[in-house]
Amino acid sequence: MGPRDPGDAWVEGDLGKFWGRFGSAGLLVHDPAKGVLLQHRALWSDQGGTWGLPGGALHQGEEAVHGALREAREEAAVPPESLRILFTSVFDVGYWSYTTVAAQVVEPFEPAISDPESLELAWVGIDRVSTKELHPGFAAAWPALRSRLQGVATGIDAGRNISEG
Repeated sequence: MGPRDPGDAWVEGDLGKFWGRFGSAGLLVHDPAKGVLLQHRALWSDQGGTWGLPGGALHQGEEAVHGALREAREEAAVPPESLRILFTSVFDVGYWSYTTVAAQVVEPFEPAISDPESLELAWVGIDRVSTKELHPGFAAAWPALRSRLQGVATGIDAGRNISEG
């Protein structure tokens, strides 16, 4: 596995404890033909057993988009060259932030578990995502993320800057 990155640490504050000293990011991969790529989180992980996005702690100085792409490659063998970035959405508590990076598949691929952080990976239809036992943070963010994904698909979101939260 190699040495641990200094970003792999908990941060705590008045709003709770969060993973990622420099923040965290996850990749919301959407394939119009298959749905959204979800990761069934390993039982030993925070909120283990729930479903969420491939992602994790950012490295020091790492941009969220690069971190989300790196984490998705590490955890689910997602090839960045097969994606088009659509938008980002940021959840920020002041002392920590999580960036969801939404991407659309432009070249089909099959994800593969490539580290011990996943129990399974699955393509889940947009209308079925909320039927899974979701990680609480992802569950809270999903309605707005779903709306934006559907807006991009219909061209409604096309004029928005990808870095808008």
